[in-house]
Amino acid sequence: MIKLSKPRLACLVLALWMPLHAAAGPFDDEEARKAILDLRTKVDNITRDLTARIDSKSDKTAQIEMLNQHEQTMQEIARLRGQIEVLANEVAKAQNSQKQLYADLDARLKKVEPRAEVIDGQAAEVLPTEKTAYEAATAMFQAGDYKGASVALQEFVRQFPQSPYASNAQYWLGNTFYALGDYKKAIAAQQVVTTTYATSQKVPDAMLNIASSYALLKDNKNAKKSLQTLVAKYPDSSAAQTARDRLASLK
Repeated sequence: MIKLSKPRLACLVLALWMPLHAAAGPFDDEEARKAILDLRTKVDNITRDLTARIDSKSDKTAQIEMLNQHEQTMQEIARLRGQIEVLANEVAKAQNSQKQLYADLDARLKKVEPRAEVIDGQAAEVLPTEKTAYEAATAMFQAGDYKGASVALQEFVRQFPQSPYASNAQYWLGNTFYALGDYKKAIAAQQVVTTTYATSQKVPDAMLNIASSYALLKDNKNAKKSLQTLVAKYPDSSAAQTARDRLASLK
């Protein structure tokens, strides 16, 4: 609300009164008193009207200022909402990156964590890389790629000498040499099975393969000896039954 100072209000009243005074001419006391009262009434009315107009203008100004403040506030809210959306998007991206990181880490851990497997009826824990390498090498043998299998199996036993698959890999290595016609290497490979992996269930079969290799080398003496040892040590094995049949044919 705009306030008028007393000097300014007096000037305004004087300005309003002077034209009236000039037009009225000389008054007697009663008339002068009445004119003054009338003038005061007019001044009061003009003052009230002017004050009302000033108040109205002040209210409008205040409303305009409030509207401007409201608009500024809404703009600030919009700006903050934009920042919130940006931050929310960044948080979502960070969460997705974190999930992907955990997924990658989990996948990597699975590649190096041992897994439970049953090998020749025995429970064992093997690394995924071991199993993959072993299965790839034996798959070559089954496909008839004996040369490739011999290389893969030799690499396997070199890389994983303590693997639960190692005795089997060594046994199949002997068989690859046998299939390639290299009977001396077959005998040497199978002897590793009987000594290094003496507790393996592949030992009876390895001994039978040794006897077969000696026979193909025309070394019947060592062939017979190998068969006899097999029957003596592992009488209940299926390899021992085969060995008995061969011994009968050698007599």
